[in-house]
Amino acid sequence: MDYLYRKTVPVAKKYDVIVAGAGCAGATAAIAAAREGAKTLLIDRLPFVGGTSTAVLDTFYGFYTPGKAPRKVIAGIPDDVIAGLQLHGAWLERPNTHGAGTGVTYHPEYLKVVWEDLAEKAGTEILLNAWVQDVVVSEGSISGLIVATKMGLRRFDASVMVDASGDADICYYTGAGYELAGEHEPAQTLTTTFKLVNVDIPRRKSVSKAEFHALMTEAAESGLYALPRKEGSDHITPVDHMMATIMTRLPSYKRDGKQVVNATDPELLSSAEISGRRQAIEYIRFLRNLVPGYERAQLSTFGVQIGVRETRRVYGDYRLTREDVLTARQFDDQIGLCGAPIEDHHEGADTKWHYLPEGRCVGIPFGTLLVRDCRNLLVAGRCFSATHDAHASVRSMAQCMSMGQAAGVAAARAVRDGCMPRDLRVAELRERLRQLGALVDSE
Repeated sequence: MDYLYRKTVPVAKKYDVIVAGAGCAGATAAIAAAREGAKTLLIDRLPFVGGTSTAVLDTFYGFYTPGKAPRKVIAGIPDDVIAGLQLHGAWLERPNTHGAGTGVTYHPEYLKVVWEDLAEKAGTEILLNAWVQDVVVSEGSISGLIVATKMGLRRFDASVMVDASGDADICYYTGAGYELAGEHEPAQTLTTTFKLVNVDIPRRKSVSKAEFHALMTEAAESGLYALPRKEGSDHITPVDHMMATIMTRLPSYKRDGKQVVNATDPELLSSAEISGRRQAIEYIRFLRNLVPGYERAQLSTFGVQIGVRETRRVYGDYRLTREDVLTARQFDDQIGLCGAPIEDHHEGADTKWHYLPEGRCVGIPFGTLLVRDCRNLLVAGRCFSATHDAHASVRSMAQCMSMGQAAGVAAARAVRDGCMPRDLRVAELRERLRQLGALVDSE
């Protein structure tokens, strides 16, 4: 159905490529497209670039495979991001609490500037505080996005679009097919992150992971603390005496008969944001009362928004599966690698982990970025085409950057060649990614 307001919103500007969502995937996609010479617009609803990487978390996972001999599997633009953080002395590498591999922990405030500098130096135009509200579609292609701004609705047109919104918002407005998390398997939970200062870190480190989890379990079972997750984690940051956490756990969906509502639902998400902060206060009380090193700790910050792991997963030309991940399958069209385990934050006290063979990686097929039901639309990031289990491995932020670089290069080359993204010669795309430093081959 074509609504009247679509016809009355004038075209503000035309681009070669528009990227919606400025998280790890979208920021990288916009940088890649602009570096390839495409006139590129990057849009985000937040007042800064970085999405989850700057609004929720402080650690990139997925750069390295886990195990005894870590192997770096992400490069290219992601290395430029790390180099930018290094200039500010705003990063460190550390082992993951649960064995997901070495993590790159950073200062999110510096990362905002790093993302924005890289994007602007590449020639990307950035529009913040802007919400994509609708799309203009004709004959299976998107010609424009309707965007809400402080000055009202504006329309931006482009030849190729990249949906890096995390929630597949453009796909949703377009009518492209997707699976809503929670329809078939329980959707991964939501997490409100928080950081504490004035922590005596040597004292905290004197408590082992097993002892820490035992304290959490005992506190919850005493009835004096409401702690739904019993094996949450905390970790050091680049700031002295500051610890960051992944502890809270809230449901991300609910079923009403056959209808499923998940974290794309505004009422559910609003309730989760409020409940998450209350739950975080309870974990802070536990830490201060019972965990050595936290006696004088004070709350520094909550995450700007609640952490969302999965909502809509689009149907692409290919759908990555659990078997693909756990057998470390390789693909002729792969544009990136992932060695991260399946990390399923289900409801309940623990998290389920399923590892790939030691030192191995699964390839990320270009087909998982091609939207089945729209000709000139690519996806990048956690809304890519995958089953619940496969998604729980490949959604790591480093892999989102890898997908973003591939989507951005593909979008720019499609504009240059006057074709649709799925008509590109994949061998040439893969070779171009190699030239740009990306790692696309497992061996």
